[in-house]
Amino acid sequence: MTLPDLAALLTGAGGRPHPEQVGRVARLRGLAVEATGLRAALGELCRLQTAEGVIPAEVVGFGDGLVMLMPIGEIAGIVAGDAVVSTGRPLTVRTGAATLGRVLDGLGRPMDGLGPILGVERVVSATGPSALARTPIHETVETGISAIDGFLTCGQGQRIGIFAGSGVGKSTLLGNMARDSSADVNVIALVGERGREVNEFLVDVLGQEGLARSVLVVATSDAAPLLRYKAVFTAVTLAESFRDEGKHVLFMMDSVTRFAAAAREIGLAAGEPPTLRGYPPSFFATLPRVVERLGCAAQGCITGLLTVLVEGDDFNEPVSDTVRGLLDGHIVLDRRIAARGSFPAIDVLASVSRLMPRLVDAEQLARVRELRALLAAYEESRDLIQVGAYQAGADARLDQAIALVPEIESLLYQGHERRSFDVTADRIRQLAQAMAHAAPLHMPMNSTGIPTGMVR
Repeated sequence: MTLPDLAALLTGAGGRPHPEQVGRVARLRGLAVEATGLRAALGELCRLQTAEGVIPAEVVGFGDGLVMLMPIGEIAGIVAGDAVVSTGRPLTVRTGAATLGRVLDGLGRPMDGLGPILGVERVVSATGPSALARTPIHETVETGISAIDGFLTCGQGQRIGIFAGSGVGKSTLLGNMARDSSADVNVIALVGERGREVNEFLVDVLGQEGLARSVLVVATSDAAPLLRYKAVFTAVTLAESFRDEGKHVLFMMDSVTRFAAAAREIGLAAGEPPTLRGYPPSFFATLPRVVERLGCAAQGCITGLLTVLVEGDDFNEPVSDTVRGLLDGHIVLDRRIAARGSFPAIDVLASVSRLMPRLVDAEQLARVRELRALLAAYEESRDLIQVGAYQAGADARLDQAIALVPEIESLLYQGHERRSFDVTADRIRQLAQAMAHAAPLHMPMNSTGIPTGMVR
């Protein structure tokens, strides 16, 4: 279900009445409400009965006779002495095929005005498949993006991070992959996005074709911290429901950084000590549990694409560093590439898919490694080439790179065109053949045996 009717939540599982526990608001500390006289478990939903109406809240901590709750919504109107009623249940959402093509809020409630959702209820707090229940990853996932399919091949059930600064094109890249990928279902969590960007993503990026096989869970930047935080768990729960039906699900989360910011607000309000850059210890314990709920199970799989909004383009800040260590590969979007007007602005030399060696044959892998070596040689001397300080013939490999890099870049930076996996593989094969048949150039040497064209 969506956020259940709070009165109905007083009935526990199996229709047995839940004994009502009523407390009173003792004080408001920042974003957190502290109640006295209430017996409620961690993660349990409660309702705050104010003069303005009912405000749902979740138990996030307790101690010294007080229960700490985080309201799901605005805290305006709460006064000391207001009743706090426990429900005896955690948050649940409705899942299944009825959610396809729908836009939901962080609690699974419809935002699109298309009516209620009928489906199976699932608790949003769950654990991932056990390590021994996971099936090996051996099938590729086609994204329609040559730089990923050809140079960073991903498998069904793999977890990949997309690392980028602001305005480098990560949301557009996600939309293109959601529209063009080979997955059966897309589940997309937009956490902390600007309200203006949600409709733009739906209409301009995802389109009707992409939305028809997608579920969007949206919590904009002005939403309550708990709503932004829960949006991730709601989206993962929806993805798990499709995986349990044997489907291949593409799970997209934009972004981990804003999820971390919501976790920081909640943790600090609950009295947790700040650690690296103010993030509470609970965030670094929660993130692995989110990631491990993705991947392959006995039937079906969830391929995860998690974006990280890199603060100040620092790829070693705490969130980026933690995410990179949890995932099965990372894709780096480079601002310099974006500034040249190239899309997608993927830096294939800084990116890696840890599962690519087991997903493509040895011949294809060798071709890609040769092309990456050419790109690396060109990038090392890019400044010399552009200012005219390099003389042709000084380095055969670099001359080869100068001749072929424009063709390689036309493959990597395809704009918004969709390319099939076969077309990408064929282009890579053609480039590898052109490189193999390129004749080595003569390199004139000076008296010391150093090529005369080399600039030292």
